[in-house]
Parts: sequence; structure tokens; C-alpha cells
Amino acid sequence: MKYRYKTQGTCSQQIDFEIEDGILKNVLYYGGCNGNLQGISKLVEGMPVEQVIAKLQGIRCGYKPTSCPDQLATALKKVLEKNNSTSK
Repeated sequence: MKYRYKTQGTCSQQIDFEIEDGILKNVLYYGGCNGNLQGISKLVEGMPVEQVIAKLQGIRCGYKPTSCPDQLATALKKVLEKNNSTSK
């Protein structure tokens, strides 16, 4: 399933991604540091969503309380929370 997340507190403005059978695919950031974000997207491609959250959650960018990787973790957590609440 395809998802779109509007980031908060980062240079990037949006993240598009897909989740298939719990696996993260096709991560695309809009805005931000292009090379770094392409690298993050390639590194997390094909990883289980829970593993991506565990690795990226809490990463900060300088003095900011969040970062582009942390925003991806936040987006994934929201998807999991929404899916868990609708399956009950």
C-alpha cells in the first residue's frame, strides 16, 4: 500500500513510501539533502518496517528535536498504529 507523510521540523517536506507484507519499499523524500536522503532510501529498501523504526527513531539533526530519518520512523509508526486500531 502507498503512503504519503508530510514531515515536520525538517528540511524535507514530504516522504512517499510503500509497505508490502511488512516490508518497506520505494521510499522517496521531497526536499532536504538530496544525496543523504537517497542514501537513507536505498539503505532501508526491503527492510521490515519495525526494524527501520528501531534504527531511525530518535535521530536528531543538529539542535533540532527530529531529523529526516526520524520523520520516516514517525511516519511508519503512525501507519502501524492506524493499521492496528482499524484491525481491532
